[in-house]
Amino acid sequence: MEPAGERFPEQRQVLILLLLVELALAGWEPRRYSVMEETERGSFVANLADDLGLEVRELAARGARVVSEDNERGLQLDLQTGQLILNEKLDREELCGPTEPCIMNFQVLLKKPLEVFRAELLVRDINDHSPEFPEKEITLKIPEISSPGTVFPLKKAWDLDVGSNNVQNYSISPNSHFHVSTRIQGDGRKYPELVLDTELDREEQAELRLTLTALDGGSTPRSGTAQILVLVLDANDNAPVFAQALYEVQVPENSPIGSLVVKVSARDLDTGTNGEISYSLFYSSQATSKPFELSSISGEIRLIKKLDFETTSSYDLDIEASDGGGLSGKCSVSVKVLDVNDNSPELTISSLTSPIPENSPETEVALFRIRDRDSGENGKMTCSIQDDVPFELKPSVENFYRLVTEGALDRETRAEYNITITVTDLGTPRLKTEHSITVQVSDVNDNAPAFTQTSYTFFVRENNSPALHIGTVSATDRDSGTNAQVTYSLLPPQDTHLALASLVSINADNGHLFALRSLDYEALQAFEFRVGATDGGSPALSSEALVRVLVLDANDNSPFVLYPLQNGSAPCTELVPRAAEPGYLVTKVVAVDGDSGQNAWLSFQLLKATEPGLFGVWAHNGEVRTARLLSERDAAKHRLLVLVKDNGEPPRSATATLHVLLVDGFSQPYLQLPEAAPAPAQADSLTVYLVVALASVSSLFLFSVLLFVAVRLCRRSRAASVGRCSVPEGPFPGHLVDVSGTGTLCQSYQYEVCLSGGSESNEFKFLKPVFPNILSQESRRKSEFLE
Repeated sequence: MEPAGERFPEQRQVLILLLLVELALAGWEPRRYSVMEETERGSFVANLADDLGLEVRELAARGARVVSEDNERGLQLDLQTGQLILNEKLDREELCGPTEPCIMNFQVLLKKPLEVFRAELLVRDINDHSPEFPEKEITLKIPEISSPGTVFPLKKAWDLDVGSNNVQNYSISPNSHFHVSTRIQGDGRKYPELVLDTELDREEQAELRLTLTALDGGSTPRSGTAQILVLVLDANDNAPVFAQALYEVQVPENSPIGSLVVKVSARDLDTGTNGEISYSLFYSSQATSKPFELSSISGEIRLIKKLDFETTSSYDLDIEASDGGGLSGKCSVSVKVLDVNDNSPELTISSLTSPIPENSPETEVALFRIRDRDSGENGKMTCSIQDDVPFELKPSVENFYRLVTEGALDRETRAEYNITITVTDLGTPRLKTEHSITVQVSDVNDNAPAFTQTSYTFFVRENNSPALHIGTVSATDRDSGTNAQVTYSLLPPQDTHLALASLVSINADNGHLFALRSLDYEALQAFEFRVGATDGGSPALSSEALVRVLVLDANDNSPFVLYPLQNGSAPCTELVPRAAEPGYLVTKVVAVDGDSGQNAWLSFQLLKATEPGLFGVWAHNGEVRTARLLSERDAAKHRLLVLVKDNGEPPRSATATLHVLLVDGFSQPYLQLPEAAPAPAQADSLTVYLVVALASVSSLFLFSVLLFVAVRLCRRSRAASVGRCSVPEGPFPGHLVDVSGTGTLCQSYQYEVCLSGGSESNEFKFLKPVFPNILSQESRRKSEFLE
């Protein structure tokens, strides 16, 4: 056997363990508090913070609140102290009527996170009502032949209090014929009965007046009285008897007014007046009689008011049958009200969150509670929302539901949702309630600005005015508010040699581009840069686009004559043999135009000549050719004025002066230029040479033939070329002069221009074309742009 000292600690440990288990299980049951009715508003009920095991500050942080079943505001939670206090005086009789115990169900709702604690408030009765009889005077007709011990039922007194505060016993004023006994029925109700102690003698005393007193069981008892007038009748020895002592019927709550509830029937063996029966309701309260009406003749009970199962589920009626001789019988009618599905489900929103930021994970939108006042299947409910919204319902405790998002929302796809919550009961027919919730989606900066084009091309005519608007770039942002406010800027150019800041500027608000200075096509034909668009979000998002600006040519350059030189120095003289045939190429006016396109298309025209009709100029290439055969009568010196005009609008032009000298052959000695006045010695020398030439014709015939052949060969070669002469000083950068094929020639040429440095008259010697395969400046610019 173990020592007693070792057994006791083990027993104590078992007892402590059992106690802890009981306490843990008890924590899951609803807590019950109690309060006396008529307690003053603001009175302390309980300390919920201690009962819930929470700190007072946790109640406020978790959004604690008290929610009652019927949305009544009898209780209030003080978040500063954690105490449950009365929000108003409670009247037990108004809350529960005759029902005992009087219990108010409520919940303590904690929102963050969601928890619900059920609790009950027991409203205890106080003796604040006195018993009352339905009638202040009761008249009893008692036959004089009534034997002692005969019982005469009396109407019970009504006391709104319950329990021991209700009517406990009855008493009657002292007399020699009657006493009162209190009868307790199966339902606990107490009825007074007047008991005859000694026989009555109508001849001795035709009537008696008695005082009936009802006394309740309060600590300070209250009482009520009624007067009984006893009329002694002649003999009527049979009282009415009901066919049933208890009638039980069931009536649907939607029964129409006037419908038959039940028909009671009583029989009296007496005849005549003593056998004539009349029915009456034997009520304990006038309020009970309101829904029903009893026919005093037929005993039919009909509805005179709509029934409501949710207000009162049953009625107990007492019916008295009285004959003409003053005898009566009594029966009870129990009416059970059957529930029908006449209440739609109810939905109460506890919390609602709107707007909801887009791109957020699962988020609680609303917390709500549903209920149905019907019972059974009629009170069971289902809750749902439409399928085309990214939300779902999650059931919680005590008919609470949470409306949450299924995932991240996108405001740019949809900025507002109208959610319809449908609550349907399972009754027949099914009733439903719909509640709409509008949820806004707030914007998050998740979209960068997007340009309407990835690249823009703008055209600007050269010589523009500064601050000229050359075009607009535009970007849109799918976000809203500040997140969609776009600011434009110029991005640093990739070409570091491009002074972008001095060329263009951009309006940060609307994307307008402006040229800061006048552009020159001949200096800059095109340039490109990138612009950026940045929104106002945090962090800001941006995008960029390429802008290409093409400078359009304007006719701002006049043709420039490369040959013959027009710089004011001694002009070159073109030599033409007199034996030249019509169409003989005398020379070629070479000119260029700094413009491009049709602004650089040049045409040539002979404005003035010493002898009209002798020479002609080809309009498209500037070639000066003989128009007819030369004769000895033609002057030796000729001066031609050629107009060079471009094809611009308006056209620009330049003039070139040509000096032509007609000679008999290229071996002839030096001839003076037309502008120089011939000295007498030079004229005589020329005459001598002519005489010698004519005299030598016969002797040098063969030489002349050879010379003629040589001249013909030379003429053919000069049809495709131009003579050369040297220029010791001039405006050209070197000894070569470029002539663009876009001017007067069909292809690019280089001319080597030379003048004899030893002659004091700077006589023009030759103009020799050189044909390397070289692109002109304009061709190179076009090639670089295309690349």
